[in-house]
Amino acid sequence: MSVLFTVEDHVACVTIDRPDRMNAMDTATQTRLAEIWDEVEGNADIRCVVLTGSGDRAFSAGADLKDDSGMSGVEYWKDISDTGFRRIALRGTLTKPVIARVNGLALGGGLEMAMGCDIIIAADTARFGLPEAKVGRMPLDGGMVMLPRLIPRNIAVGMMMTGRMASADDMARYGLVNSVVPADQLDAETDRWVADILSAAPLSLKSIKAVVRNTSEMSVHDAYAYESPELIAALNSEDADEGVTAFREKRAPVWRGK
Repeated sequence: MSVLFTVEDHVACVTIDRPDRMNAMDTATQTRLAEIWDEVEGNADIRCVVLTGSGDRAFSAGADLKDDSGMSGVEYWKDISDTGFRRIALRGTLTKPVIARVNGLALGGGLEMAMGCDIIIAADTARFGLPEAKVGRMPLDGGMVMLPRLIPRNIAVGMMMTGRMASADDMARYGLVNSVVPADQLDAETDRWVADILSAAPLSLKSIKAVVRNTSEMSVHDAYAYESPELIAALNSEDADEGVTAFREKRAPVWRGK
């Protein structure tokens, strides 16, 4: 299998498992990822997703250039299908929190996929880059559009025009990466973030993700007044009462996701 998928204690771990190809994504990998995202969305027991790559060399080197999808560059650009890769990279319909555990190189589509996650935890050995122009291509899956919105514009354009890589510390300084730790502490740091997410109400997290995603281009006034269905569901939920009750009773809340 090109992707490993496990679920334990409300956490789904999705691992691109092609270390011999630096976890580059071929058509089969994208197809399997699409199946996994559907399973994640349909499983109410899953409250958090960790996305990573096998080994310690690469999170993902992006598209596997040895794989032929059969589409021209223009056809690929115009293709609006919700593939497994694009669904994360283009911040698609996945409603649950996704943590990118970046264990090495995140290049091209690998960086775009990390950008599409909600939280990025990186080893201090990780490197980030968009080298598509070096092979006559462009970062079509979020790079050109999203990176200049997530980090300073000139830094993003410089990375794309030169193919230069940025360190994990640089990307943290630019605001893209949430936490940088020594490689041997990456699992422990990821576990801490997962634990913090699991301590929060699932419907609250779903609402936060929906409102942030859907109001990014609204005025502050319109965004404040936006009645997201996820927001209304969270405000009217049993968990909203449980959270306050647990606080008053000085105990941990028991979230039911409803």
